[in-house]
Amino acid sequence: MDNRYSRRHEVAFDGGASLALSSSPHVVPVPYSDPAAVDPEELFVASLASCHMLWFLSIAAKAGYCVDSYRDAAEGEMGMDAAGRMVMARVTLRPHCQFSGERLPSDEEFAGLHAQAHHECFLANSVRSEIRIEAVKYA
Repeated sequence: MDNRYSRRHEVAFDGGASLALSSSPHVVPVPYSDPAAVDPEELFVASLASCHMLWFLSIAAKAGYCVDSYRDAAEGEMGMDAAGRMVMARVTLRPHCQFSGERLPSDEEFAGLHAQAHHECFLANSVRSEIRIEAVKYA
């Protein structure tokens, strides 16, 4: 086998959405990978960021906070594990949250919301990767 085949593929989800996936062009050269598609490593980081955000928003709402905006600049870092295998060694979430209303979280409460979201996130509880949270609060 000469490994000259396209790694691009589509994934269909239960709700009807579909997503183009491919190996990263950093791993498999173009034209055998599709740089316009999402690679599994990007999807992994996005999944962790999404899970954290959804838990954070739920916990903040239940605590009576109004979150006006939430954006994340999440990043994954590949590395070798103790057995010499390439792994997603670290994921750093960098959520930027803006609040409004009469009740704004203190810095301590803000950190607590993120700590609880991290504790509750199904995906964060399922992976071996180190997950860091570097949150920024805007009022």
